[in-house]
Amino acid sequence: MASENVFVEHCKGVNGLDKVILREIRGYTAEVYLFGGQVTSWKNELREELLFLSSKFGNVDSLEQHGFARNRLWSVDPDPPPCSSSATGRAFVDLILRHSEEELKIWPHRFEFRLRVALSPSGDLMLTSCIQNASTDGKPFTFTFAYHTYFLVTDISEVRVEGLETLDYLDNLQNRERFTEQGDAITFESEVDKIYLSTPTKIAILDHERKRTFVLRKEGLPDAVVWNPWDKKAKAMVDFGDEEYKHMLCVEAACVEKPITLKPGEEWKGRQEISVVPSSYCSGHLDPRKVTFTG
Repeated sequence: MASENVFVEHCKGVNGLDKVILREIRGYTAEVYLFGGQVTSWKNELREELLFLSSKFGNVDSLEQHGFARNRLWSVDPDPPPCSSSATGRAFVDLILRHSEEELKIWPHRFEFRLRVALSPSGDLMLTSCIQNASTDGKPFTFTFAYHTYFLVTDISEVRVEGLETLDYLDNLQNRERFTEQGDAITFESEVDKIYLSTPTKIAILDHERKRTFVLRKEGLPDAVVWNPWDKKAKAMVDFGDEEYKHMLCVEAACVEKPITLKPGEEWKGRQEISVVPSSYCSGHLDPRKVTFTG
């Protein structure tokens, strides 16, 4: 008879850091480090890695630019609230990050950040975030949010993204100037760092050589960041290998253009779910009624 440990295992990872391994019945797995609340691995039933992780993972010198939450030690939440009960399977872990005196020096607001990382019975990777203003001084706070999702791809020059065409975006390489996407699909031949605005709830990342497609579905996150550093930027980054840009693409659900403001006691929820489907998948099938997500 299967035990709980089949689905959730607490153990040690790189440098003795605490991590949680999630396993679902068909063979998909995910690894979550309590440091940073980061998902560092998501593998399919063939044990193929689906997420990109730099060989220099662990060098955190440059992570502060992404917010202090991914540079802090989270705790396993023993008593999660109903807000994070979206997982239908048994392979999930609830993490929590609260303000401390150290955090108050960096960001002077009291908060509670809950994160559920789950694998669905079909292997989909699901992230659900709940952030609450726990202030006792009556003051609201404002923040932006993004899931830093790095996909492992075979060859970035053979990848395209569908679902963002014709949308407006802010170009971080041009002082966040606003443009409108012109192509039928997004392809990559140089550095890209864009924030797409008012995006659909579903985005497809097609890896032609691997003959598979990632489908990103999101709720509560109107924007989408698309990033690849390309060769020159990759060589200048301390936490990125010189040639690793060829095998990664960052497409992340985000809320950037219009920051979220919470009054004391208020809570915000955001969710991102990633599926893997055969390469015949295309943007015309983004309607869930037209495709069955089988993992």
